[in-house]
Amino acid sequence: MSPPVAPTGWSRWLVPPAALSVHLSIGQAYAWSVFKPPLESALGLSGTQSALPFQLGIVMLGLSAAFGGTLVERNGPRWAMTVALCCFSSGFLIAAFGAATEQYWLIVLGYGFVGGIGLGIGYISPVSTLIKWFPDRPGMATGIAIMGFGGGALIASPWSAQMLESFGADPSGIALAFLVHGLTYAVFMSLGVLLVRVPRPDSRPTPSGPSPIEGVQVSAREAVRTPQFWCLWVVLCMNVTAGIGILEKAAPMITDFFADTETPVSVSAAAGFVALLSAANMAGRIGWSSTSDLIGRKNIYRLYLGVGALMYLLITQFGDSSKPLFIVCALVILSFYGGGFATIPAYLKDLFGTYQVGAIHGRLLTAWSTAGVLGPLIVNWVADSQEEAGRHGSGLYGLSLTIMIGLLAVGFVANELVRPVHPRHHIPAPREAADDDTVRHEQSA
Repeated sequence: MSPPVAPTGWSRWLVPPAALSVHLSIGQAYAWSVFKPPLESALGLSGTQSALPFQLGIVMLGLSAAFGGTLVERNGPRWAMTVALCCFSSGFLIAAFGAATEQYWLIVLGYGFVGGIGLGIGYISPVSTLIKWFPDRPGMATGIAIMGFGGGALIASPWSAQMLESFGADPSGIALAFLVHGLTYAVFMSLGVLLVRVPRPDSRPTPSGPSPIEGVQVSAREAVRTPQFWCLWVVLCMNVTAGIGILEKAAPMITDFFADTETPVSVSAAAGFVALLSAANMAGRIGWSSTSDLIGRKNIYRLYLGVGALMYLLITQFGDSSKPLFIVCALVILSFYGGGFATIPAYLKDLFGTYQVGAIHGRLLTAWSTAGVLGPLIVNWVADSQEEAGRHGSGLYGLSLTIMIGLLAVGFVANELVRPVHPRHHIPAPREAADDDTVRHEQSA
């Protein structure tokens, strides 16, 4: 399914809304923590078990993005958005059936495996197209779209909480909530499928100034052979692990931190905290990624990783004594987490060029798969083990948050090691031109 080529006079500002319709939908994944307590209560699950759908979803996101990245480049964003729509929505329907029949493995299969494929294909679907439309501001362009993924929970978290309150937190109520999600997102994502366009090869916008590494073009096959790719892999993995651990367990975490205080956090307030984190995640994606266009990618990642470690240190030392401090630090961490996602496509473009940048991005997202396992595993496993040892409240999380500080330090070092790509990995200009002709032929076929 080839996307229609934009006619003469088509506004490039119509492309980000198409991407947003998909990313706002699949961003529901960040609201999974709202479903954790009801599932644990209704099906008798532990915190580690209730994280499985989310963890598998993130694993499949990275794997499907890696293996499907070349297909997305070849078939275009409309094909990718259609695949994402079908997988993500059907994943919810399978999960609804699993909840109704109290078969948890069906929830894991539907939401995690099938829905996770939709997450991966949908996530990378607009990246290459946006960079082609906005070569002058790649950080801003990808930030606009990818902020939708971070902002999806801003809508989904209170919406899901309200549905669970109205339908009930028993298996049938959870099933009905899953069903409504699947049908609603199918309709909303179809807007992106219908609206998306690709620029004409002979009329692509040109950058307003020279790129950091003018003329560099590297294929996806060559990119994975460079140390730069693997340095960025480590950077993304560490940044995501540090953020996703909090995000996946956000509602239970803030409840536990202040459970022994005079003003404990209610269920509705915990859901509101999840929504606030989503807002910070979303704002960081557009704000920090746009800032990276001004100060450079390496500098912005120094901020994400260095200051992020400081925020974790403050939570570890003083978080349980001050709700405002805990909330502010968590918001900053999640803004860096979101900013890291939105900035990485532009970082890849700076290092490897626009040739197959979508496929390179897809391969890099295997770091997200790894982090999707590590982050929730560290936080949930440590919390479960600390609870068995008789600890409670903030004592459940001290060790895991200290681990996050160490991971961010590793990412900081990896970012410092990033250098320009060696010329032996560059593709020759004639090949790039031939590829452009091939893309033109495929789009007109």
